[in-house]
Amino acid sequence: MAIVTVIYVLIFIIFSLIAFSVMQIKMAGMNVKDFWTFIKANELLDELYVYTQKKDYLTPQEQVIFLMQAERVFNAFEKVPSMLWDEEYQKYREVLNKYKDIKVIRWVSN
Repeated sequence: MAIVTVIYVLIFIIFSLIAFSVMQIKMAGMNVKDFWTFIKANELLDELYVYTQKKDYLTPQEQVIFLMQAERVFNAFEKVPSMLWDEEYQKYREVLNKYKDIKVIRWVSN
């Protein structure tokens, strides 16, 4: 009987934490879906940042993939307040610069 009570209390605590998190996200003026997209985009930003540091030259196919993924990151980041991603600003800036360079290269080649 005590185990069942402990399980119910733990389930209640878990649901309370989830509700509190959703409430905090809503109070910040965001949708939960936008916040989740931001979390995924933050992981993608880390991958793109590492990629910009390692590669100087990209093949046309790699350029297209980089552009598409960078646009996905940019769209996700503009949906959340900037105070959430102040720590990632330098990475964001590096990826943005690489994005601009690739756009210029592609524009000149066409």
